Amino acid sequence: MATSEADGDIDWPFLAEGLLERREYQFQLAQAALRDHTLVCLPTGLGKTTVSLLVTARRLHDVGGTSLLLAPTKPLVSQHADFYREALAEVPDDEIVVFTGEVRPAKRADLWEEARVVVATPQVVENDLVGNRISLSRVTHCTFDECHRATGDYAYNYIAERYHEDAEEPLVTGMSASPGDDEEAILQVCENLGIHDVEVMTEDDADVAEHTHETTVEWERVDLPETVEEIRDAINEIVRQRLTRLKELGVTNKTSPDVSEREIQRIQGQLRDLMNNDQSEGYEGMSMLAEVRKLRTAVTYVETQSVESFRRYMERQKEAARSSGASKADQRMVSEPKVREAVRKARDYDDLHPKFRRARMLIAETLGINDGERVILFTESRDTAEALTDFLGAHFETQKFVGQSDTDGSEGMTQTEQQETLDRFRAGEFEVLVSTSVAEEGLDVPEVDLVLFYEPVPTAIRSIQRKGRTGRQTEGAVTVLLAEDTRDEAYFWKARRDEKEMEQQLRSLKNVAGEIEGELSEQAGLAAYEDDEGGNDDSAGDAPQESEEATSGTTAGNDGQAGLDAFAGKAVEKKDESGGGDDGEDETEDGDGVVAEAGTDDEAVEIVVDQRELDSSIARDLSTRDGIETRLETLEVGDYVLSDRVVVERKTVADFLDTLTGGDRSMFEQVGDAARHYARPVVVVEGENLYGERNVHPKAIHGALASLAVDFGASVMRTSDEAETADLLETVAEREQDDGGREVSVHGEKQSKTLTEQQEYVVASIAEVGPVTARSLLAEFGSVEAVMTAEEDDLQEAEGVGAVTAERIREVTGSSYDGSE
Repeated sequence: MATSEADGDIDWPFLAEGLLERREYQFQLAQAALRDHTLVCLPTGLGKTTVSLLVTARRLHDVGGTSLLLAPTKPLVSQHADFYREALAEVPDDEIVVFTGEVRPAKRADLWEEARVVVATPQVVENDLVGNRISLSRVTHCTFDECHRATGDYAYNYIAERYHEDAEEPLVTGMSASPGDDEEAILQVCENLGIHDVEVMTEDDADVAEHTHETTVEWERVDLPETVEEIRDAINEIVRQRLTRLKELGVTNKTSPDVSEREIQRIQGQLRDLMNNDQSEGYEGMSMLAEVRKLRTAVTYVETQSVESFRRYMERQKEAARSSGASKADQRMVSEPKVREAVRKARDYDDLHPKFRRARMLIAETLGINDGERVILFTESRDTAEALTDFLGAHFETQKFVGQSDTDGSEGMTQTEQQETLDRFRAGEFEVLVSTSVAEEGLDVPEVDLVLFYEPVPTAIRSIQRKGRTGRQTEGAVTVLLAEDTRDEAYFWKARRDEKEMEQQLRSLKNVAGEIEGELSEQAGLAAYEDDEGGNDDSAGDAPQESEEATSGTTAGNDGQAGLDAFAGKAVEKKDESGGGDDGEDETEDGDGVVAEAGTDDEAVEIVVDQRELDSSIARDLSTRDGIETRLETLEVGDYVLSDRVVVERKTVADFLDTLTGGDRSMFEQVGDAARHYARPVVVVEGENLYGERNVHPKAIHGALASLAVDFGASVMRTSDEAETADLLETVAEREQDDGGREVSVHGEKQSKTLTEQQEYVVASIAEVGPVTARSLLAEFGSVEAVMTAEEDDLQEAEGVGAVTAERIREVTGSSYDGSE
């Protein structure tokens, strides 16, 4: 490492002169991160991104290639890109590119080829890897910002696996102020990212301490008004009644409304066991438990947020209960007299939660008496954020800061709006920023005088992230509002305990970093040994055996259905109503009907995946397998295309049963589209307990399966989970392309609805009306217009239409429109 001792300037390749303040601890961490795949733990606000920048600059200078920096949110990606463009003097700005969902996939593929530094959200990179739009082979440094997210199915894990497999000279840097709640969690993050070294700096280190300032934390307790307590107690009484019933079913001995989430999960597990044994108590209990969960959420809203937030939540539940296919839990909850009375009290309550006034007072003290300049107020609920912005806006210059997704009754902020809001906050154009969790992680929010928590945060990681918004340049203050005798208390004590444990873990982690590195190395060595012994192909040898039903391709009650044997050897001629088949229009020489055709090389088997299937792990799984090449497209027909004649429609057991219980006929429409355009349509029903998950008569399930096979000519196959589905797709694709010599061709369009189908759709869209009732009404009245203008008594003349349905139809068609709702 070279630094100029005379004036403190930084002498480091590729960096702009005079931009960075010289901090020795950052250089120490960068030197360590250059030696091996490293987890860098550094308190919030002390320049983790600078450490990554130093490593990136050195790697670009010494090794070349491309640097990839991943960050969990779009605003954070934009912030990092701006910093890198300013700091990397030797890299032209147009070679530092941003990859988010707002950049078209085709453009990303072109930008990737010329980029020296790519700053991206992980979901976009994951999609591009699955779709084979980019290659990580020449990436010489990959940074995982806020790497504590590398758990479960988060995109970081998949990207790290691909990076270590594909890159010629990989180097990983993970960055977090709070890598995990305990040593086990930290080890898991390291394992998921392929990290071997752990470097920790705390505020106890001399080099770090000179750049930190003390932050005081205070807890302000408030009492709930009597009416709020009455609303809460009424809801809790229903929770107690439902838990009492669950106790009678023998799945719990707890009846207190403040039952822990751990106990709720334990109850759910016992109920699932009952359902697997086809015991009716399991179905009844699961419905009760669903109601308990919703009611507990309602209590949290009224206790810790505001009565208005509670009212909005219950209105959403009421709408859900009135929709087609609503659950019994929803319907039972909103019709419960005590719940209805609580909602009535909430509508009549015109006062504010006491936290509102306390927040206003604390902000006034900070900005007025103490001559402060900026305050951030964090809240969990967007409803509360908007209400606070309106309330505080009458007294201070206030702006909200929320995520990009739209929610019921609330529009999100675009990335541009988010960036403009932060720029204005930094420039001092307003004093108070009211934010949801989107501003917690890593975002370069300016130094503030007060961080105000509207409610305690139940996890140490999030608490630490929020507190990091203050105390960077001068002494800072954090205040947590806490409603007495509410869930706030539980969250407060949990976060406080976990935070202390995390601080201790970081200190101990610093002391035992060598031991952890040894354990990580031992794990890596064991994995290598296992690879040498048994190979690394999960699909060979040790794969679970397919069930007889899956391998034969037969549907229960339909022994004559075509299965996997339909793909073997010589194709069996198939004709359908459209005249399609092996020699049908999808194989014409001029490519009529072909929307897109993806080419394959001589070695790889290609599977085309619909973009919407990325919610599952199947495409990611397939993309990591030897000899499989995945492509992403927005498919008009099917979920997976395996050849010019085979398309697969995948349905989970829950999706399949929704078709039978909710009146949604989309599955049959989708399979019909597949049968019209592909000679061999396949339906995969994925999951366990098809006949026991819901209280659906086996004959109804048999009928649906038979319809798919007989009416649409589809092969119906069963798999137990996503991994087994991936195995099946690989097998069929190999048989089609390797053994059968067929190529992949994506074709077909969804069939437009006929006039009759459109009429049925319009009537069926009214809550309480399904497809069957819609057809009955249209048969009775002759047109959509006649149905919509009929009186309640006349509506009840149609078969299957009762008083409730008739009333709902008249309410929807006859009420005045209120666009403000």
